[in-house]
Amino acid sequence: WFGIAVATADGRTYEVGDTAQPFTIQSVSKPFTYGIALQDRGRDAVLPKIGMEPTGDAFNSISLSQQSGAPLNPMINAGAIAACGLVLGDSGDAQFERILEVFSEYAGRPLTVDETVFQSECTTGHRNRAIGHMVRNFGIIEDDPEPVLQTYFRQCSISVTCRDLSVMAATLAAGGVNPQTGKRVL
Repeated sequence: WFGIAVATADGRTYEVGDTAQPFTIQSVSKPFTYGIALQDRGRDAVLPKIGMEPTGDAFNSISLSQQSGAPLNPMINAGAIAACGLVLGDSGDAQFERILEVFSEYAGRPLTVDETVFQSECTTGHRNRAIGHMVRNFGIIEDDPEPVLQTYFRQCSISVTCRDLSVMAATLAAGGVNPQTGKRVL
């Protein structure tokens, strides 16, 4: 499949090709969840646990601060896993429901999880489990990392389209207001 969708900050959308074909969001989810963590916990609570330093490393690298053990930024898996743990909710399920609700507000429509991909992530996510336990070792995740990892695997398995991602990006470009629904998301 091939499709291009562009949504503008004033609410217009331009599409060509297979823009309605669903696929899983995977690592594109990271900045959106980081935004939720910042909104829920505040900058002063998030920055000691997730840095903002560029690494130049692969998305699944183990890049942690030598001083604090904190992930160097939210765009590597360690930082994204830590961000999931900072989303408000009294359980991993509640944290994921918050993520799915906010992602849906970004996209302007209800989003769902591709359960087949989620199950695959759970079965094969050994490196991410190791990262989650390592981040727990440094106190970045304060409790059992398994619910946080399940949240992360589900987050990456959210099904989106090119059009959804263009509206999500336009929402960021419009200062956190979805330009098609008018709803403040961030």
